[in-house]
Amino acid sequence: MKEIDEVNLPENFRYVETHEWARIAGDTVIVGITDYAQDHLGDLTFIELPQVGDVFQKGEQCGTLESTKAVSDIFMPVSGEILAVNGALLDSPGLVNSDPYGDGWLLELKPENYEEIDALLTAEAYREMLGGLE
Repeated sequence: MKEIDEVNLPENFRYVETHEWARIAGDTVIVGITDYAQDHLGDLTFIELPQVGDVFQKGEQCGTLESTKAVSDIFMPVSGEILAVNGALLDSPGLVNSDPYGDGWLLELKPENYEEIDALLTAEAYREMLGGLE
């Protein structure tokens, strides 16, 4: 597994204690899991994503990731309606391992409250939180 200082954390993303990331893309938010999370889960073998049109509140479970090591829940970083899911992951869940911030994105949502995004962790704060987990 990677050391904390080896974990890729783009500065322009926001992060959640449950290891999801959020990136503003116009008036929507793209969501995925962090490099730290994919590294700790190991090779992903199956991903269950929500349906387009589903509405979730911040912190609610909205899907699952299954790896050779464990099953892990996906939690909503902010409240909103699901606009799109990454269908490519159904056939190629390993995209999350190889490119967690690009081709391995999980879902796109229309946020209910943009202030929730501002409350998420910066890359620096998330890295500090990770340091406390070791």
